[in-house]
Amino acid sequence: MSPLPLAGLRVLELGNYIAAPTAGRLLADFGAEVIKVERPGRGDEIRTWRLYRGRTSMLHRTLNRNKKSIELDLKSDEGRMTALKLAAGCDVVLENFRPGTLESWGLGPEELDDARPGIVVVRVSAYGQNGPLSGEPGFAAVAEAVGGLRALVGEPDRPPARTGVSIGDTLAGIYGAFGAVIVLLGRARDPRAPVPPLADRIIDVALNEAVLSVTESLVPDHLAYGVERRRTGGRVEGIAPSNAYRCQDGSSVVVAGNGDAIFRRFMAAIGRPDLAERPDLQDNSARWANVDELDAAIEEWSSGRPRDEVLATLAKAGVPAGPISTAADIIADAQYAARDMIQYFGVDTGDGVHRVGFPGIVPVIGDRSLPIRSLGPGLGEHTAEILGERP
Repeated sequence: MSPLPLAGLRVLELGNYIAAPTAGRLLADFGAEVIKVERPGRGDEIRTWRLYRGRTSMLHRTLNRNKKSIELDLKSDEGRMTALKLAAGCDVVLENFRPGTLESWGLGPEELDDARPGIVVVRVSAYGQNGPLSGEPGFAAVAEAVGGLRALVGEPDRPPARTGVSIGDTLAGIYGAFGAVIVLLGRARDPRAPVPPLADRIIDVALNEAVLSVTESLVPDHLAYGVERRRTGGRVEGIAPSNAYRCQDGSSVVVAGNGDAIFRRFMAAIGRPDLAERPDLQDNSARWANVDELDAAIEEWSSGRPRDEVLATLAKAGVPAGPISTAADIIADAQYAARDMIQYFGVDTGDGVHRVGFPGIVPVIGDRSLPIRSLGPGLGEHTAEILGERP
């Protein structure tokens, strides 16, 4: 097997929870050596999040895969000095503390840059490192609201809903990893160029801004047209027909039949060529004006057939559709299996060792997921190894 793309890169992860550890996971997935610093005795709190049995959650096993764990008290003088020694051998530092925290411990970007000139510092926080809210705490739940996403999720006659995962944290982590790679790639393209100033090597990721960045034209639509987007349940405003539809067996499917040509094939497949030919349904804006009528016609058809028949009919017609998958559906899915997107390990779950599947590595390089090298480590599992080999 060829060396992984980020082999030789060393990363010091000082963050907890989900955002910075997601950045670390992405870098580790593609070969970076990621050293995760955890509080002595307790470690990262997600070790016990959604812990149904045993001592270590599957969330930790997933988010911190392919990493090494050491225990270190960053608030102590000894911990600070050890962290700076570790940073001296690293290319990137990841952190997601409230702005000013690292500085109060003597581990701010200037100290890190003194330890390793040219180091890249990825900083994830609620609102960024400057601005009137920069000192405020915040988790993804708040960022998803402030960033504009929460107002768009849920049914229009009910309070805004959440997506079911900490999507704000995950987005921030992805941007953090991307930012680190941007700086490193820029330097690699011209190794003779002077090292960028420290300010250009600080990647400042705000949770709310990461969320805002995926709200598409939410703000431009408001300013250009005076539109205030609203919650539309399973729909997306202005796009039709695209929704979840119930099937005869109690399951549901999602169908995206909103392209003009796709719409005509869709209506033919459900036995409604009259809708395909109607002059007032020939583009998205016109179909959106009649979305209730269209959804009713589609569900009248789908609700009289089992899910597999619905999906087979739409696939034959070239209409994008898929099941609303549960975890059980995903592990049985041939497409995921073909690309090694569920990878199995023996894991102690508190009542013995069980075969547990974990999501594969994205994006795919080649024709299938890279193999997960190790699951999230035990607390301090690599302390002796790491601290013993560092100066």
